Amino acid sequence: MTSETETNTGGWELQTSRRWLADAVELLSSMRFAISLLTLISIASIIGTVLKQNEPMTNYVNQFGPFWFEVFAKFNLYALYSTWWFLLIMTFLVISTSLCLIRNAPKMLKDMRSWRENVREQSLRNFHHKAEWHSKLARTALMKQTLVRIAAHGYKAKVVEKENATLIAAKQGAANKWGYIFAHSSIIIICVGGLLDSELPIRIQKLIFDKTPFSGNGVISQIPAQHRLGLGNPTFRGNTLIPEGSSSSTAIIPQQDGVLIQDLPFTIQLKKFVIDYYSTGMPKLFASDVVVTDHENGKVFAATIKVNEPLIYRGVAVYQSSFEDGGSKLKLSGYPMRGLGHAAFSMQGEVGGTSALGADKGGDHTIEWSGFRAFNIENMAQNGQDVRAVNPKQGFMASGLDKHLGSAAKNANNKDLKNVGPSVQYKLRDKNGQAREYSNYMQPVLVDGAYVFLAGVRESPAEPFRFLRIPADDNDTVEEWMRLRAAILNPDLRALAAQRYAKRALSDARTDAAGLRAQLQASSLKGLTIFGGDAQEAGYIAVSKFLEKIPPQDQEKAADIFMKILNGSLWDLWQVAREKDGLKAIEPDEKHGRFLQLATNAFSDAFFYGAPVYLQLQGFDEVKASVLQVTRSPGKNIVYFGCLLLVLGVFSMFYIRERRLWVWIRSEADGSSHALMAVSSQRKTMDFEKEFEVLKQQLLQSGPAQK
Repeated sequence: MTSETETNTGGWELQTSRRWLADAVELLSSMRFAISLLTLISIASIIGTVLKQNEPMTNYVNQFGPFWFEVFAKFNLYALYSTWWFLLIMTFLVISTSLCLIRNAPKMLKDMRSWRENVREQSLRNFHHKAEWHSKLARTALMKQTLVRIAAHGYKAKVVEKENATLIAAKQGAANKWGYIFAHSSIIIICVGGLLDSELPIRIQKLIFDKTPFSGNGVISQIPAQHRLGLGNPTFRGNTLIPEGSSSSTAIIPQQDGVLIQDLPFTIQLKKFVIDYYSTGMPKLFASDVVVTDHENGKVFAATIKVNEPLIYRGVAVYQSSFEDGGSKLKLSGYPMRGLGHAAFSMQGEVGGTSALGADKGGDHTIEWSGFRAFNIENMAQNGQDVRAVNPKQGFMASGLDKHLGSAAKNANNKDLKNVGPSVQYKLRDKNGQAREYSNYMQPVLVDGAYVFLAGVRESPAEPFRFLRIPADDNDTVEEWMRLRAAILNPDLRALAAQRYAKRALSDARTDAAGLRAQLQASSLKGLTIFGGDAQEAGYIAVSKFLEKIPPQDQEKAADIFMKILNGSLWDLWQVAREKDGLKAIEPDEKHGRFLQLATNAFSDAFFYGAPVYLQLQGFDEVKASVLQVTRSPGKNIVYFGCLLLVLGVFSMFYIRERRLWVWIRSEADGSSHALMAVSSQRKTMDFEKEFEVLKQQLLQSGPAQK
């Protein structure tokens, strides 16, 4: 009894295990499971398209803030296509589609070969599309005639003798089944190719060979082996930056917490970087003239890598990605933006390097030279808007200029696109590690009918640059504005300018104006002092704060008087500053009046510029560098093959219609024949209805009547 019970229990457990396995296979191979996986992949792809992938982490922090940055980081959305869960979904999709194909492909192939001749006369009468007629021809003759007529419609037929009757089984478009097989196979092939070209091989190397990203600084050749991938790495996608005259035998593969170094089987030396421009100055073509040296056999050959014309060698494709600065040498002049000094000092820098800015030059800062551009193609159309757009309520320059100084790549024939000359970009980092980024143009730019020097600033890479407009003087320099800026902050010069303004304003008075002159001098000095500001606020912001203290009904009148006195006082202050430096007075004409107005606006904005110095580019020795994308993608051809199968599969499913036709012919007692035809199709369309009617009429011609 015990033995029998144990046997029954073991059989029940085995049956349960098999049922569980069958249910799992049924679920994995079901259409609803595959559709669910495809939906998840579609949602993930949308997220990966909207959210830029593999950007520096600081960019995401600046864009989303600390809270959402952490939320998105939990799901690895910043490198979505290489996350474990996305690769797992891809793997399950391959398994699901493979099981579906394994289960259904044999049935489809068997059905394609089958003629479905095991039908009965009565079952044919149940078809919707059927026809029945009598013919004077004998059964054999009618069978031959019918074969000819259905063959003319593209049917392949088989004749079967059964039950004292002849059955003609015909079919057309059986290749429609290949469409389903090709479509499902293509999903598997494309996913496999995608997995081969994903980071899965690199993840495996990290797991098995303890490869870790490198997050420090150092010479590439000296980076330890645990941060390097060997020549046997089956797939990778990295970048290499090569300055003119330099070479590289490695590629940099970015990771979330650093980079991996990929060794290449050859060395690429950049002989020359070539760039052509449109008439507007916008780049229209850039290419790299390189020399390639094979490490294995020593083969050396020259090649030119262009956009959409990669170099493919030893299974590695080298694409022209972009171009950067390769360490241009810069010569600059620095002007203090704080204090009473305005004398310029010389400075040199190299893109990619750093320079110290000591206390004797404006503050304890470090300059990080981040970029140089010899050409800047900007859209200077203003559409009637003030591109400076100072907002007194916000107390800062608006970023409206970015709307007009954007990328010119959209339209090479735009007449508003102008080459505004070279620019330098750098970060100014204080001793606490805080940094602002600046972008200054070398030459004055014509904006709103006046030439100004554009000095851009932004707090983080996620923000657009906001531009300070420093007016160009008669010598196309910033020296006059720097002189006026320092004079506004000088109490002694302000007092002297107020005295001169009061004397000049009342020079034509007929009565003794000593008391009035003293009052006007005091008002002038107060206006200059308010406009010069303090450590908290200056410029128009300080003026507006002062006017807010006046009763509302008197504010407009007071503002007019205040600004009239201020503008006149600033003119005298400018002349006093020039005399102090041994220069002659400026002629009071419209041109210099316009300069003074722009200079006043620039001083008000400069309070928020946030830099102890203004650095103006004076000269440069440009060094170009080419950015090449280096890839090894063995899955690429597999994906191409999968795409071909997908096209063939979709074409087969939509444009090839499977149709089955049966004709049952039996002999009558008088030697005539009776025929019954039935036709079926996967999709009932208007074309099928017309085809059926034509075929029926042709077959009925052998008999006089239709039942």
